[in-house]
Amino acid sequence: MDPVIVVGAGPVGLTLSLALAAQGVPCVLLDEGPGTEEVRLARTVVLREDTADLVERLGAARLETDGLRWSGWRSMRRKRLVRDVPLGAGPEHVGDEDAPALAAPLHVPQHALASGLRAAVAAAPLVRLVELSRVDTLEQDRDGVTVHTKGPGSTWWRGSYLVGCDGARSTVRKLLDIRFPGRTAVERHAVAALRADLPWPGEAVLHRQPPWRTGGAEVSARPLPDGVWRLDWLLPPRGELVTPEALITRIRDTLAGWCGETPPYELLDTGVHTLHHRLARRWRVRRAFLAGDAAHLLGALGTQGLDEGIRDAENLAWKLAHAWHHGGADPLLDSYPAERRAAVAARLRAADQSLPILRGGGGLRTLVPGAARGHDTLLADGHLGRGALGAPPSYSHSPLAPPHTEAHAAVGTPPGAPVADVRVTAPDGTAVRLRERLGQGHPLVILVAPGTGVWDRRHWLTAGIMPRLVEAVEALPSTAELLVTESYPGASAHTVLLVRPDGHLVAAFAGVRPAELFAAARAALGGSPGAGSGSDSGPAEREDGESGADGRGAARAPGPRDRVHADRAAGIN
Repeated sequence: MDPVIVVGAGPVGLTLSLALAAQGVPCVLLDEGPGTEEVRLARTVVLREDTADLVERLGAARLETDGLRWSGWRSMRRKRLVRDVPLGAGPEHVGDEDAPALAAPLHVPQHALASGLRAAVAAAPLVRLVELSRVDTLEQDRDGVTVHTKGPGSTWWRGSYLVGCDGARSTVRKLLDIRFPGRTAVERHAVAALRADLPWPGEAVLHRQPPWRTGGAEVSARPLPDGVWRLDWLLPPRGELVTPEALITRIRDTLAGWCGETPPYELLDTGVHTLHHRLARRWRVRRAFLAGDAAHLLGALGTQGLDEGIRDAENLAWKLAHAWHHGGADPLLDSYPAERRAAVAARLRAADQSLPILRGGGGLRTLVPGAARGHDTLLADGHLGRGALGAPPSYSHSPLAPPHTEAHAAVGTPPGAPVADVRVTAPDGTAVRLRERLGQGHPLVILVAPGTGVWDRRHWLTAGIMPRLVEAVEALPSTAELLVTESYPGASAHTVLLVRPDGHLVAAFAGVRPAELFAAARAALGGSPGAGSGSDSGPAEREDGESGADGRGAARAPGPRDRVHADRAAGIN
């Protein structure tokens, strides 16, 4: 079968290619650029716990060295400290003083992230990276996708599927004739990366309405390794040209306001970032998909567009892998835009509803009298990855969700939400964190069995309900991995959890329920093999949610160019 074509070798395209390769799917990764990363310390990304784990699991080396996990979060308003939150590696338990600290985001320069992913791609035999290749033609037929690239090696490429990860000005999106509506210049920030000694080493700081003249409405400081900080000043929506002299004044005043006087500093990089909010009307047209900035733009109030792009890649990878290996997976592929577009749309709605509250100008702000502390909470949510602005998405209304039955048991994780990263043991005796078993293209079945950590594995493999559970797992419609855990939040002994390949809970059962487990696994695979029916290619997704050919981005009739892949694509078989 032809490889999957991924257009765009930014962090999202690199992540998707590696995730597909990890599941045995060959890829051609078309990079418009020369394959080098510009070093820009004023361009950084914040990865939440789940997305940082994913890119590290895919082989992106040195992230923990090139980036920094914050030790705390500090909110200030005028001259007053509003909040001081310790951060750590533990799971999130809001409101529980005895619980582990909030998980620390990983702050890393974007060029370092991309370089680490490129190195992993270079070591992946199933990924072919082709540089200086700009797509200018895209055609689809019942069996695959054909694209033409211009550049030094101008040629045609043939793929089973195609994913456009080619950024905000996506050529793939334009060739598919997909609209990209939204709001322009939602926020503007002046940015500086500098090396200095600030009073809060390792902590991220958000200062609202700082008391010095050039502070503006908001300034933040986010640490990187080696004493480097990224400083962001919120600018007025319009006007205020940021000259070098004005930026130096802002830097000096800000450092003096925090330190008492301007300390010695080394200015490393500067920039002005304009943030937009946009959402593509469609994310799938037959065998072509959009992901990352090609599908959505967000970033106001601390939300992270790249974080969502990496989640796009994780969500789509296992579904494409299942379709590539087994076919007949059209309902499964349809669930990608249904889940991810809805999740990003909810994030954008939350940000758009919060903006009038946090940035003034009336509107919803009038409904929250005197809620300065609540405003700081909203901003902290966006920056720390929790609440409506930042928490990992839950796919509770997914088309892959099985119908609720009496056999389903309630646990600490709602159906559709990401599972807790508990310690698990495989039947071969390997003990790892649960996230380490994700991304391999198959569901996970987890038995909650207290005491197995101290029992001899040879005994519990043949004791109690284990033999019956092994038999039920072997009968599932897809290969699944059986794991055992000592405990799971909110679960009683002998609870059985079914988890998707991307770590979202399908269902939990009180005991071994073979028929219900089979039905839930079948639903989570979109009813596909051996369970499925339907064609490989599937209908185009209309803007109104209906399916059928609408003429936009549709494939042309097969012609001579559709046959050139046999001798010209030089792809991966």
